[in-house]
Amino acid sequence: MRWSWSLLLAGLGTIAVLAGGGHAAASIPDAWQPRSKFAIQLEQLPGLADGGTKATYQLLDPEGHALGGSFELTPVNPFTWVAVPAPGAYTLESKLEDGAGNVLRQASATLRFDDAVPPPPSPRAPERWLPGDKPAILAFDPPSGPIPLSGIAGYEVSLDRGNVRLESTGDPLSLGFLPEGITSAQVVTLSGSGVRSEARTVALAVDATPPAVSLQGLPVGWSDGPVRVAAVASDSLSGMEAAGVSGPATTLAVDGDAPITAPGATASTWVGGSGVHSVRFYGRDAVGNVGDGGPGSPPPQSALVRIDEVPPQVDFAAAQDPTDPERIEAFVDDRLSGPSPDRGSIAVRPAGTRGRFEPLPTRVERGRLVARWDSDDYPSGKYELTATGFDAAGNSTLGTGRAHGGPMVLLNPLKAQASLTAKLTGTRLSGLLRRAAGGPVAGQTIAIGETFAIGADRRQRTSYVRTGADGSFSLRLRPGPSREVAARFGGTHLLTRATAPGFHLTAATAIRFHASATSAAVGGKPVVFSGRVGTRGARGSAGGLPVELQFRYPGAGWSDFRTVETDGHGRFRYAYRFSDDDSRGVRFRFRAYVKGREGWPYGPGSSRPVSVRGR
Repeated sequence: MRWSWSLLLAGLGTIAVLAGGGHAAASIPDAWQPRSKFAIQLEQLPGLADGGTKATYQLLDPEGHALGGSFELTPVNPFTWVAVPAPGAYTLESKLEDGAGNVLRQASATLRFDDAVPPPPSPRAPERWLPGDKPAILAFDPPSGPIPLSGIAGYEVSLDRGNVRLESTGDPLSLGFLPEGITSAQVVTLSGSGVRSEARTVALAVDATPPAVSLQGLPVGWSDGPVRVAAVASDSLSGMEAAGVSGPATTLAVDGDAPITAPGATASTWVGGSGVHSVRFYGRDAVGNVGDGGPGSPPPQSALVRIDEVPPQVDFAAAQDPTDPERIEAFVDDRLSGPSPDRGSIAVRPAGTRGRFEPLPTRVERGRLVARWDSDDYPSGKYELTATGFDAAGNSTLGTGRAHGGPMVLLNPLKAQASLTAKLTGTRLSGLLRRAAGGPVAGQTIAIGETFAIGADRRQRTSYVRTGADGSFSLRLRPGPSREVAARFGGTHLLTRATAPGFHLTAATAIRFHASATSAAVGGKPVVFSGRVGTRGARGSAGGLPVELQFRYPGAGWSDFRTVETDGHGRFRYAYRFSDDDSRGVRFRFRAYVKGREGWPYGPGSSRPVSVRGR
């Protein structure tokens, strides 16, 4: 087989740099390589014959001196490695010879090796925040360190958002439109042989939205006077720090008047005058984002300031309700903010005095103040009333007149007077409820209160009865300790209260008493007297209560002959012996008598007498 000159040129054209692991990677002839080994291969081109039989190669250093001996590539051995000792540009010369050793053709190729690490880059990001509608441009300053033999091929840029990788030859590089916030760009220098430098990181800041603005000082609901409002802007990215006329600013305008603009984050003004005022406000941040409603900008925010500096009108009802004269009603009218839904009061005092007005329980009902005057608690006479009404803004008015223009003065009693009489017969309390002007009051409730004496197990008891058609009532009091008894009529919307004179009911102490025999011999076996004091309704026991034992005979009164005390259960006992001969044939009567003591809730009481005859 013969080899042509074109074969030699093709062979030189296939010089390659072996990548890691021994795999060949084709490269452009004369390009810089980061590896010191080059692969040389002779390719066979069938059909070409110009007398060549072998190719001889010689490596020359950068100064042109031969490095080592020459070598051959033949069809039997078409491949070899050539290693260079250090970075630099080497020359590989080749000759195509025929079978007699004659040189048919000559050629050369440059083997360029550079594994030096280039200096780190000096990327330059914009010095300030970028608006969202402008692309980010990354510039590069010249390298600050030694330049490799292969030179600087360019720069590689990696963005942390989306893992974007870009390359630049050194001219300013557009990174496109970046998302809002901080984007980190990692930059490395690439040498002419593809060696990467130490990375440098640069931050690019984008602010695409206007600042957030709030209106402070805005009253809740209505205000009763001028209001100072302040628009306060905040921006977490480029910020709102004042920086001259074109820097960050905050603006507000009232009712469409000329806007008020202040550098920085705050602008304020007073809003005055009764009515509803519109306040529009917005801000501009350090990068120029503004919320003024211009092209590409959101509209300004707005708020309403409600001011009512005029107090309401307050008038009492033109007349009292004849079906409920104690109901006091006043009307509150306000044409701007409206009546307060929860504030207002009505008060009363004797007419013509300078004393303090006494407030009445008052409720607010949709523009009305409604109070109830318990006139039964007040002496007869004239009384003047005032009503304090509020509007929703807090303005107040003191009303003293009726809607027709007259003063709010009432003559007490407002209601028809009632009369209540009662009497106590034994334990029955009865009475009559009538109008003072005459006529019975039927179907009304009478409260009968019982206040028991000290020592009773309860102090109070109230019972209720209703009057009949003739106004009468009656109640049988239940048994129990001594007590005070009173009847009371609570009144109605049209009738005054009434109370009947009270009564004292004394309950006698209950005593059971008996003798062990109906006759007894003089000087003989004694008669045993025993008994028990009733304790129903008394607090605790009747222990220690003195009991007088009394006797009488025909024609004589009661006389006591012994005093004993009850035990813890109210019991007592005494043995009596007849010793006088004059007692023979006489029929004596005996009884137990209790006067009571402090803390005992019953009055004096005696038992039924028992008879014992002497013999």
